[in-house]
Amino acid sequence: MTIVTRFAPSPTGFLHIGGARTALFNWLFAKHTGGTFLLRIEDTDRARSTQAAVDAILAGLQWLGLDWDGDAISQFERRERHAQVAHELVDKGMAYRCFASQDELEVMRTEQKEKGLPLRYDGRWRDRSPSEAPAGVEPVIRLKAPTEGETVIDDAVQGRVTVANAQLDDMVLLRSDGTPTYMLSVVVDDHDMGVTHVIRGDDHLTNAFRQTQLYRACGWDVPVFAHIPLIHGPDGAKLSKRHGAQGVEEYRDMGYLPDALRNYLLRLGWSHGDDEIISTEQAIAWFELSGIGRSPSRLDFTKLDNLNGHYLRASDDAYLTELVTAGKSLTPAQVARVRAGMNGLKQRAKTVVELASAMGVYTQERPLAFDDKARAALTDDAKSLLRDLHAAFASLPSFEASQLEETTRTFAEARGVKLGAVAQPLRAALTGTSVSPPVFEVAGVLGRDETLARLADVAGI
Repeated sequence: MTIVTRFAPSPTGFLHIGGARTALFNWLFAKHTGGTFLLRIEDTDRARSTQAAVDAILAGLQWLGLDWDGDAISQFERRERHAQVAHELVDKGMAYRCFASQDELEVMRTEQKEKGLPLRYDGRWRDRSPSEAPAGVEPVIRLKAPTEGETVIDDAVQGRVTVANAQLDDMVLLRSDGTPTYMLSVVVDDHDMGVTHVIRGDDHLTNAFRQTQLYRACGWDVPVFAHIPLIHGPDGAKLSKRHGAQGVEEYRDMGYLPDALRNYLLRLGWSHGDDEIISTEQAIAWFELSGIGRSPSRLDFTKLDNLNGHYLRASDDAYLTELVTAGKSLTPAQVARVRAGMNGLKQRAKTVVELASAMGVYTQERPLAFDDKARAALTDDAKSLLRDLHAAFASLPSFEASQLEETTRTFAEARGVKLGAVAQPLRAALTGTSVSPPVFEVAGVLGRDETLARLADVAGI
């Protein structure tokens, strides 16, 4: 049997971080088993679904590197097929037309509430003939659900879960205006798409009982369900706006790499021993549904930052250079300096945003702007030292970092000062800050002409 999974987001907004993890788990399980990963856009809510949201979801999945097989399927475009199944169930006696009006149903619910009974449809049209229908009432179509026994789900994550059929009522499959309900659409689409495993958030677990009944009424195989716990905020509460970023694009804009976010999302609720750094290749090789835990996971931005820092350090310098310089008005010489200095820059950054900020030491125009600490380091005595250091640097046959450091050490010893008394003003003069990659590395990347020019600006040469 070929494994078929699917990701089925509703296009009412961005690709939520929880949805991204669901997509990742489906993608990994399909890749692990040599199966198929499908994408379905559940756009039946026409009032809230937008093309902008569809585009955002597709872009988010593409940025994460989660490619799907075939074209994305629109659920709305399959509404006639959904309605067809509902009518076929009526013909087979597995569903029926209910002519109860909204007013009638409201009275029923009020009476149930007053008696302390569960609010559910009481089956009043279950065994009545449509010939008794009142005039002017368009019927809905309801599933004729079993009323005795239990519906059992052997969930791949939650284990065996049961519900008494008496607790479930005859759900609506087709509304009075002929439009299908979500429950009907999902089951028909999953069946027609050949989905074998439904991996989704555990907020859908209660839906699975009704959907199982519908599968059986249609005479179709029930897929394997795997309901994964939701992601919570750092405080353990349900993820919300107050916890910060929720959409994948927000994480991208905050400077996280797709590889790092994939790794982080993988470890939110799934484990493989004590492994934390897991490559995509390893994830595909190792991913099993049995590795998913039953407890909710908590976002931890400190862990994400550290993980992202690891992936930054492991990333190709040319790739990172393109990432941080794209769309910026930089000269070829500035871009070349960023590329040459990238290895040093990425050692200290945890996000692409930090990396882009740090590259300013190589891209800023003269004369430099100085922060308070840099300005404080550039005393009159320091400037005097830098004037003499300028002459020492200018006479060097080569301008490598090691040669610059050796020259500066010799220079400091000759003047009876500690290395820091020269290196700190040098850093301030070359970067405008008190924090940077190693200062001799910076000078080497800047090159002879730019280094001497920045020193001259400060030393008044």
